[in-house]
Amino acid sequence: MGKYAVGDVLLVSVALDDRTPPKTRPVIVIGTEEAGLIRICPVSSKPPSDAPCLPLSIDDFATGGLDLFSDSYIMTLRVLTLRTGAVIGKKGRLNGEFLAEILARVPSPAEPGRLVPGRSGKNC
Repeated sequence: MGKYAVGDVLLVSVALDDRTPPKTRPVIVIGTEEAGLIRICPVSSKPPSDAPCLPLSIDDFATGGLDLFSDSYIMTLRVLTLRTGAVIGKKGRLNGEFLAEILARVPSPAEPGRLVPGRSGKNC
């Protein structure tokens, strides 16, 4: 079981919704909890048509990165909680400015569905 921090970019097997099977994809750590749990937002190569997202580029990384051959999008309203034991690997860490933008757009557990405009100001 590893230690992960807010802003880490990890690889895990996760489903984007109830209709699709899990697949290995990048996720952004947006919170850590007791008992080896982390809160994450998944990253997708396709922007959702019905929810806000935030484009991700290699310039958003402080260290490491992803093999970004095409656009990638952080699904800021799809917040999941996972055990740290489910992590397949670590790909890097986001820079502080971009991380602050992500955290401003993610609803807190007490306010699900809250929409906050950011870089794109609308759906990707």
